[in-house]
Amino acid sequence: MGTTNQGAAMSQDQAHFAELLEISKRIQSRQISSVEATQAQLKRIGLLDGSLKSYATVMAEHALADAQAADKAIGAGQIQGPLHGVPIAVKDLCWTAGTKTAAGMTIHANNIPTEDGTVVRKLREAGAVILGKLQLTEGAYADHHPNIMPPVNPWGAGQWPGASSSGSGVATAAGLCYGSLGSDTGGSIRFPCAANGITGIKPTWGRVSRYGAFELAATLDHLGPMTRSAADAAAILGVIAGADVKDPTASLLPVPDYLSSMRKGLKGVRVGIDLKWSLEGIDEPSKQALMAMIEVAKAQGAIVKEVKFPDPQQAIDDWFPLCGVETAVAHEATYPSRKSEYGAGLAGLIDMGHALSGLDYQKIILRRHDFKGRVDTLFQDIDLLLIPTTGIAAPTWERMSKLATDAELLSALLKFTCPFDMTGQPTITLPAGFTPQGMPIGCQFVGRHFEEDMVIRAGWAFQEATDWHRHHPQV
Repeated sequence: MGTTNQGAAMSQDQAHFAELLEISKRIQSRQISSVEATQAQLKRIGLLDGSLKSYATVMAEHALADAQAADKAIGAGQIQGPLHGVPIAVKDLCWTAGTKTAAGMTIHANNIPTEDGTVVRKLREAGAVILGKLQLTEGAYADHHPNIMPPVNPWGAGQWPGASSSGSGVATAAGLCYGSLGSDTGGSIRFPCAANGITGIKPTWGRVSRYGAFELAATLDHLGPMTRSAADAAAILGVIAGADVKDPTASLLPVPDYLSSMRKGLKGVRVGIDLKWSLEGIDEPSKQALMAMIEVAKAQGAIVKEVKFPDPQQAIDDWFPLCGVETAVAHEATYPSRKSEYGAGLAGLIDMGHALSGLDYQKIILRRHDFKGRVDTLFQDIDLLLIPTTGIAAPTWERMSKLATDAELLSALLKFTCPFDMTGQPTITLPAGFTPQGMPIGCQFVGRHFEEDMVIRAGWAFQEATDWHRHHPQV
């Protein structure tokens, strides 16, 4: 584990680092079978994941059966889309029929769902091969359960792998799947993407069904793709997005063809920058990555405009008690009756929720609507907002060890992420450079509600002009 390795021509023994759409073409043109690709991934998981700890459960038997079925259908000319035959993995809060779903909690260690969650069902219907379930923080909050080994960042064992979709970030970066699903309530798709040097989309709230996924906080939770490129993320999002009769909060709006629209690029697109907010209090590597990203956007034809983003501090402060109340509802059956089985971070969040009065909760709701309205107004004058993913480039495990119990640290980390869980807007996080120590840095584009096609266009244009997403850890 350690320094970067440039993504030039992909040799055969580096096929595990191929982008999802690249391996899809190989499988569907029958240069390689889905079974061969799946076996190679399972072998790599067996070799590396004993130290990386990214998988909670490997579904080898199921995966090989799905791969055999995919090869048969592809051989008969019945290709079901870009994911058909491709080995991917899902965060272990997504239900999988007949396979345990523990949500990073010892309480649920023996929980075996009787049906697939909607996102898993849609992936299976698209012909994807599900390699297994990826590890996460306890209940998808900030810390891993004390009795569960956390995933290890493949860029360096002392580096934070991100919360809470840590397993998804590690597995995707290390070549242990060709893409994955994560979830984001305060930044948990974006943190591990930035920490592990991959691309992720937090869709608009309601764009992707949440049915069959353990809740952290119902009105803040988003499910989305974590991949090696914007195009790969577009391919997965196109499959999992859309209406769902089992989730009335899933939007009825039609899902665009993200892959066909992404090549429109950034020419003429209005990109807003609030330099004061974006640069204040962040470290030098994060500043340099953002400024370089601004220049790329300009070179790609974007119209870069200086804007003033509504002060998000109250929304960030409100995120904690709001998340606490919603998490308390989600855990009502086991907390406080089984409090001794909870880690300190998640227990503290739920206790905060129990302590909140009805009046204070209502004030939070009103302030949240006010903030969302102010951000919506800003987006009348711009198409995208360009900001850091975090202001802390490549934090170490030592620094982040108190994350769930250090409110000041968590608030600083959430500065550029949780405001858009509060508003529900879509974002794409992209690899945007490296620290002097060779650790990845991320930046993000934010779009209007249900304009994932625009953030994908921005991500694709940026990755056409840079190769940060083609650097991989040496594992």
